[in-house]
Amino acid sequence: MPTTHAAYAAPAATSPLGPLSISRRDPGPTDVAMEILFCGVCHSDLHFARNEWGFTAYPCVPGHEIVGRVKAVGAKVTRFKVGQTVAVGCMVDSCRECAACREGLENYCEKGSTFTYNSPDRFGAGPHTFGGYSTAMTVDQAFVLSVPETLDPAGAAPLLCAGITTYSPLRHWKVGRGTRVGVVGLGGLGHMALKLAHAMGAEVTLFTTSPGKAEDARRLGAHNIVISRDEAQMGKAANSLDFIVNTVSASHDLNPLMNCLRRDGAMCLVGAPEHPHPPINVMGLIFQRRSLAGSLIGGIRETQEMLDFCGKHKIVSDIERIPMQKINEAYERMLRSDVRYRFVIDLASLKS
Repeated sequence: MPTTHAAYAAPAATSPLGPLSISRRDPGPTDVAMEILFCGVCHSDLHFARNEWGFTAYPCVPGHEIVGRVKAVGAKVTRFKVGQTVAVGCMVDSCRECAACREGLENYCEKGSTFTYNSPDRFGAGPHTFGGYSTAMTVDQAFVLSVPETLDPAGAAPLLCAGITTYSPLRHWKVGRGTRVGVVGLGGLGHMALKLAHAMGAEVTLFTTSPGKAEDARRLGAHNIVISRDEAQMGKAANSLDFIVNTVSASHDLNPLMNCLRRDGAMCLVGAPEHPHPPINVMGLIFQRRSLAGSLIGGIRETQEMLDFCGKHKIVSDIERIPMQKINEAYERMLRSDVRYRFVIDLASLKS
């Protein structure tokens, strides 16, 4: 029988998040039941809670940066054991049959991934999936990840979205020693991009509108700082970079950043703005054979690779730990960029 657990949910777009009891299925043969210890707070959580993308199903229990402890496993589970520290990211299932899934790219499932929250729940525990703002969850072992023992569990939670969202394009565009990489924006995603690109051996340039972030950017791995509102600095950066990962989730002019790419350079967008970006100057693409692309999180295999990479290099997110009861305040602070660099909810606060 489904078990009831404590959670926090948005009941409507204009309502604050508050307590809700939800059901989680008991583990089937291939399931892992976990006690949630920590859950990161992603800007996507706010977008969904407030229906800013227009397709939220309520009640909405956000959260897809989840670290927990295994409490029970199904009879056919071979990869995990009770007591192990595990993680769940942005997906809890996919069709597993299409070309993308067969290639380990479940994030691009041709029939649509089952996301950790706000997706139809094909297991029938509820009307739709509920996320990590809760005390427990049950997930098929194919979508559960192992957390290296070298990582702090709270700091590791944001790796399940902010980490893989920036790691995947860096790997896809073969960033490594000798590569000149730009990172646009220094927030939850941007600070992870700096750490990861630096650990991969790249020369890293941060583009920011805030001169006050320069010192912190260097601490996080930036070799160069460009104030993107300064035309002189942007002019000096022209034609200098092999790859740019743009983490900004607000609408902005992409053309000055595209001009900073060398011939055959690419800029990858990982931030999803509420409103479209201004038009791109096509001539700037054509005459330098530049590319503008996008990237969506990563597949399960690549996410485990990212966690192992972070374990090897001891990379975690810079976090501020909060109790569940402060989530509405955290959302308002996140809108003001008043966090360095990721809120992480301690779910022990919800159990009390």
